[in-house]
Amino acid sequence: MYTILRSFLFLFNPEWVHYFSMNCLQLACRIPFKKAILKSIFQPKGNHRFSLFDLTFSNRVGLGAGFDKNARYLSELEMLGFGFVEIGTVTPKPQAGNDKPRLFRLPKDKALINRMGFNNDGVEAIAKRLKAWREKKANQPGAALIIGGNIGKNKITPNEAAWQDYNICFTALHPYVDYFVVNVSSPNTPGLRELQEKASLHKILTNLQLLNVQYSNPKPILLKIAPDLTSTQVDDVIALALEIQLDGLVVSNTTINREALLTDKKIVEAIGAGGVSGLPVKQRSNQLVQYIAQKTNRQIPIIASGGIFNAADAQEKIQAGATLVQVWTGFIYEGPSIVKNICRGL
Repeated sequence: MYTILRSFLFLFNPEWVHYFSMNCLQLACRIPFKKAILKSIFQPKGNHRFSLFDLTFSNRVGLGAGFDKNARYLSELEMLGFGFVEIGTVTPKPQAGNDKPRLFRLPKDKALINRMGFNNDGVEAIAKRLKAWREKKANQPGAALIIGGNIGKNKITPNEAAWQDYNICFTALHPYVDYFVVNVSSPNTPGLRELQEKASLHKILTNLQLLNVQYSNPKPILLKIAPDLTSTQVDDVIALALEIQLDGLVVSNTTINREALLTDKKIVEAIGAGGVSGLPVKQRSNQLVQYIAQKTNRQIPIIASGGIFNAADAQEKIQAGATLVQVWTGFIYEGPSIVKNICRGL
């Protein structure tokens, strides 16, 4: 059924389809009996609960950052069965992001290319939206959806002041998210990946940890890394994570490597800059997860992302050393049953 619908949706602009689809789902969920039907169809059956960071996840399958940047579709994504949803990337000030078009499909590769550029409503608006959602959920039965806050810097903020942007977002979102992910690995903000160097990372992360301990309920802080890091850079990340007792890593972001793509080279070149996600990232992501898990003796929890389309893909990540998994591109290609199918297979 979804294969037929996907063929139709793939005729249109990807970014337009994204919002059109989610708005249609949101509209359907406003009708109680329709929401109940959709929930019965798409939510995993049975008990798939999993505990990490002193949090209880309804299952181990989450949705990666970038899908619900502005925390507009949390109820709908919860209805589809996601164990956790990572909102953002959130920046202090609102950003329009890069010029459109900025999201492209590569069906031959089961991949996407994006150069969104941290487009979001800004931390103030998103915090307000999260607060309203939390207040609404407080009056409803059942456990609340686990929400991660993926935070970044504004494009106009120089790298030497980047730590201040992360602090602003951390402080504003702290009451409303369950964990944080520091994003310094997107290829779509000029100079951002330079913050993956050890000295820059140390400053950003230790400042956040100093803020965190001032709260009565400190939140887990994770770092999202790029799949394009060199071995030395990966070792630096591991050393730093162990040194400052970082809560975890998200492995990995999109890649700028396009060597193995099956899509015609001229088409890829015409698309231009952007990060590749989906199947082409799978192998490198698996390698990184396995390397980090072995190097740290699994001391650092890993949320694995990159090329997960089914239960077998998720199982590969878990066997490599991941604790939780995230989908994004797989959700686009496999459809709303992806969480249910992965949980059933696991």
